[in-house]
Amino acid sequence: MIALRRNFVQTNLMVGNNTLPRTPGISRELQNISEKVFSGERISDEEAVTLFQNASLPFLGSLANHVREKLHGDKTYFNRNFHIEPTNVCVFSCDFCSYSRLYAHKEEGWELSTDDMLSLVKKYDGKPITEVHIVGGVHPKLNLQFFADVLQKIKHHRPHLHIKGFTAVELDYMFRKAKMANEEGLKYLQQAGLDSLPGGGAEIFHSEIREQICGDKVSTEGWLNIHETAHQLGMHSNATMLYGHIEKYWHRIDHMSRLRQLQDKTRGFNTFIPLKFRNKDNDMSHVPESSIVEDMKMYSVARIYLDNFPHLKAYWPMLGRQNAQLSLAFGVNDIDGTIDDSTKIYSMAGAEEQNPSMTTSQIVSLIKQVKRKPIERDTLYNEIRDYSDTDVTETEMDPSLN
Repeated sequence: MIALRRNFVQTNLMVGNNTLPRTPGISRELQNISEKVFSGERISDEEAVTLFQNASLPFLGSLANHVREKLHGDKTYFNRNFHIEPTNVCVFSCDFCSYSRLYAHKEEGWELSTDDMLSLVKKYDGKPITEVHIVGGVHPKLNLQFFADVLQKIKHHRPHLHIKGFTAVELDYMFRKAKMANEEGLKYLQQAGLDSLPGGGAEIFHSEIREQICGDKVSTEGWLNIHETAHQLGMHSNATMLYGHIEKYWHRIDHMSRLRQLQDKTRGFNTFIPLKFRNKDNDMSHVPESSIVEDMKMYSVARIYLDNFPHLKAYWPMLGRQNAQLSLAFGVNDIDGTIDDSTKIYSMAGAEEQNPSMTTSQIVSLIKQVKRKPIERDTLYNEIRDYSDTDVTETEMDPSLN
C-alpha cells in the first residue's frame, strides 16, 4: 500500500507544468476530455461517466490535480472544530446507517440536554476553536424551539463561534412539525444563531437508489430546496454524496449534476464531500466497501466535474488519515479539522478512526509530508494562518496552536 501511495503521488506531481497527461494508448475520447479540462471547459455528464468507466487512475489523478492546483496551488485547508451530536435516536431507518437507534429502542441510544450541549461548548473555553458542527438523529421530541434555544445559549456564551448545524433531514422534520415553510424555519434558526448548514443527508439523489436505502426521509427536492433557500438567505452550506454501495456511476453523476446546477444558480456551496459507505452493523452489511482505488477515482472525477465548487474535502474520520493524505494528490484541497473525538457517526460504522482526533501539529505534519501548504481556515474558508514555515515542534509546544 505504501508503494502504491508513493506511485500515485509521483504520477500526479509530474503534471505541474500544465502539460497534458501522457498515457500510452489513450483513446481519442479521453484525450478530448483531457483537452477540455486543461482549457477550462466544462465536461458533460456523459464524459464524466466515461472517466469513471474508462480512465486509468493516474490519468484521472493528473487531471484532478491540475484543476486543484489551478484553483489553490498547494494550499490545503483545515480548521479547528468539534462536533456535538445531540442524539442518535431517530424516527428514520436508513439501511446504510450504523449510528441511529429507532425511537422504539431509545434506551439503546443517547439524548443530550441543552445543558449537556452547553457544557461541551464550555469545554473549549480559552481554546482557539472556530466552529461547532451540530448534527444527529431525528428525535421526535427535540423540536425547532428546543434547538433554537440551544443555538441562542451557545451564541450567548461564545458569540464568535461559528455554528454549522443540522442536515436537511433534521431541518425538514423540524419545519414540518412546526408547520413552517423552509424559509420561515431557516430564518427562525438563523436569528437564533445558526450560521451555516452541513451537507449531510444527501446520500444519493436519484429515486431509483434513494427509495431503496433511505426512502422515508427528506426527498431529493426537499434537500435541494432547503439548501437553495439557505443560500438565498445568505447562509453558506456544504454538499455530500454517499458512494460505494449499490449505486452505479451514472447515479453519482446524476447526483453531482443536480448540485452543479444549483451551484450555478446560487453559488452558495462551500465544498463537496464524497462520503464512503461503511458496512459495519447496518442493514447493508452484505454490500462490500469500495477499494482505495475506487475512492481516489471518486475524488478525482468530483474535482474535474464540479467546476463551480471551490473546494473538495476528504473527511478524514471517514476515510482514515493516511488515505485522506493520499487524496491530496487526487483533487482534494481540504481534510476537515481537529474533530477532538467528538463524533461517532463513522466510528460506529467501522471506520479505521475509532477515536477521531488530530492536533493542529498532526494535521500540519500530515499535509507537509506530501509537500502541500497547510492553511488553517474558518468555516467560510477565510484564511487564519499559513503553517508552511512553522516548525512542527513549535506547533507542538505552543498550546495556542493545538
